[in-house]
Amino acid sequence: MWAYVAVLALTAVAVLGDYFLKLASAEDDAIWNRWFLLGLTVLSGTTFGWVFIMRHMKLAAIGIVYSITMILLLALVGVLCFDERLSIAELAGLALAIAALVLLVRFGE
Repeated sequence: MWAYVAVLALTAVAVLGDYFLKLASAEDDAIWNRWFLLGLTVLSGTTFGWVFIMRHMKLAAIGIVYSITMILLLALVGVLCFDERLSIAELAGLALAIAALVLLVRFGE
């Protein structure tokens, strides 16, 4: 179970990196600014954690947990930080993603 928590934590850190990249995209020079460099640093740092997690989990399980968690957290950041609105279809998709994550944690290896 600790490995799933570690994947969730690393995904949250990756979302922070993506948040900085979103800020960078609003700048005149989207690559050469402090937000881009900060996002790049944060995302590069998560690589070390993935190497250790991969010793204890199947790659498929990591991919599923990472993908679903990333979708949920990025949607949350978009709504809370960037005033984005979600459609009914997007909300339904998020609900299904949550159900998939619950099933994976409950019945996965």
